[in-house]
Amino acid sequence: MSRRNSKRPNALTPWQKQALADLRTIAAEQPDILRVVGTPERTDDGTAAVTIEIDTRETVRGKGGLPLQPREQFVLRILPHTLLPPQVEVTHTRFLGHPHVLQGHRLCLYLDPAREWNPSAGIRSSLDRLWDWLSDAAGNRFDASTALYHAVGGVLHQAATAPTIVVREPVPPKNVQAGYLIPRTVQRLDLTFVPREPPAARLPVITAPAPLPMGAGTTLVQLLQQIDASPGSAAAPFAPAVLTSLVTSVVRNADGTPQYFLLAVPHPAGGPPHLIAGRIPATAADELRGLAQRHPGSLSKITPNAVKPTVPIEWCRVSDERQAVTTRRDASRPVNNYQDKHVHIWGCGGIGSWTAEFIARAGAAHITLCDPGVVTGGLLVRQNFLETDIGQTKAAALADRLRNIDDNLTVDIAKGVLPDDAEQVMRQADLVIDATISLAIGQALDALARTPHRKATLAQIATDTRTGTLGIVTACAPDTLHGPHRLDSQAGLSALGDHRLELYHPLWQETEHGDELVPTRGCSVPTFHGSSADLAAVAATLTTFLGMQMSASTSGTHLIALPHAHSGPHHRYIPHTS
Repeated sequence: MSRRNSKRPNALTPWQKQALADLRTIAAEQPDILRVVGTPERTDDGTAAVTIEIDTRETVRGKGGLPLQPREQFVLRILPHTLLPPQVEVTHTRFLGHPHVLQGHRLCLYLDPAREWNPSAGIRSSLDRLWDWLSDAAGNRFDASTALYHAVGGVLHQAATAPTIVVREPVPPKNVQAGYLIPRTVQRLDLTFVPREPPAARLPVITAPAPLPMGAGTTLVQLLQQIDASPGSAAAPFAPAVLTSLVTSVVRNADGTPQYFLLAVPHPAGGPPHLIAGRIPATAADELRGLAQRHPGSLSKITPNAVKPTVPIEWCRVSDERQAVTTRRDASRPVNNYQDKHVHIWGCGGIGSWTAEFIARAGAAHITLCDPGVVTGGLLVRQNFLETDIGQTKAAALADRLRNIDDNLTVDIAKGVLPDDAEQVMRQADLVIDATISLAIGQALDALARTPHRKATLAQIATDTRTGTLGIVTACAPDTLHGPHRLDSQAGLSALGDHRLELYHPLWQETEHGDELVPTRGCSVPTFHGSSADLAAVAATLTTFLGMQMSASTSGTHLIALPHAHSGPHHRYIPHTS
């Protein structure tokens, strides 16, 4: 091949050339602060590495802040493309254990590069972030609740083929304790500290004596070395205790099975420990069983030196759902008012089926469904059901779906069109939603509203026949003696007398010819128009406004319209007046 026609494998990309040119320009503008050291080098993976030196003498020091040398050197690694920001590294370990420092060498300047890295701002934006980090580190201005205080070196401990370990129970603060893994799916195992029948796989849960700022390694020997070499570890080696706990568990699990373990690593900023989970593959676990068989009755005497250096660890993803370390993503939203509530949903059709799912995801403790209707194929266009649900009652099919959303949710079914113990429901449930559009059930709910000592908020939700883009929710607080059907009628009188609310008039007017849909020829019950996107959006909006209404403990009617509905106000609240 002609040398003239070949491409140089080490040629810089246009982005790298631009970044380096900008870097030299910035250094020329601020020679007393920034200096480029040497010439850039291109690595085998195409990264351009350049060393820079920053004058930190003017950086304000704070008590407990990171000690900085007068001039600090950093290596900028500029990737061939702009999809990810430049990486910043140091060639020493003086920053080990400080926030945003990965395995002692790399600085994590972008928590979420997808949102924080702006390629159009160029290399200058990365330098600004580096300077901000130096200022915050020297001034000890990091917030432990938001800064990246890495318990295990700040690198992902995950293997693509390993399952996810779900942890919901609190981890007791013990050096070593027994845990058990309950298989849920091929890719999921649940941790519990309560022995189950049939016996589940046993694993040790180990609390490390100190953080692991250099990470946990990829082999068992490396993990044991990191535990004892970690700054802040106890004077006495802890690795033998870790190994003993592993061997004790491995001999209690069946031959030919892998051995799992959970490591609770203290957080550098205090608080609950960080959790990582590892799996020793079956073949390597059998080697540990053989090692234990050679030391019958004296497992505690097995030393790390007896373990082969090649025993691998496959790190598992941990879904850490302990209450002490997680905040619900909807904690500040109106739907949070459904959390831990008992909700009845009567009618599991176009609006009710979506509303039930939204309330389940909001953290309700108990949902009771009531709808004797059967799922047919035509309903799948807009209702929250699947092909496999056809032939089941709507309530039964929806109950299965809700149970798969939240393990902690109780879902039951009330038979018939109305629960037999409806008066008892008024005293025990937190919320009853009528999504049936049945006049008879609406009138029955009005009568039930007068139940003595009623606890339940009563609500009625619906959409319009013509488009499925309008929504109405009427809520009756427990101290309101009128039911939602009567409040709905009152709201209708108000809305029909207001020309500004003409968009919503069809909610109370008689259905005109052509408004309804006849889904099949013959004796087919007319129904309303609407897609799953329309009805899910209407139901979601109504669910949010009902959550707001529960928080306010007031009675009234919300009218809503989707953005693509005909012109008119997209929300109007009509309060109930006695």
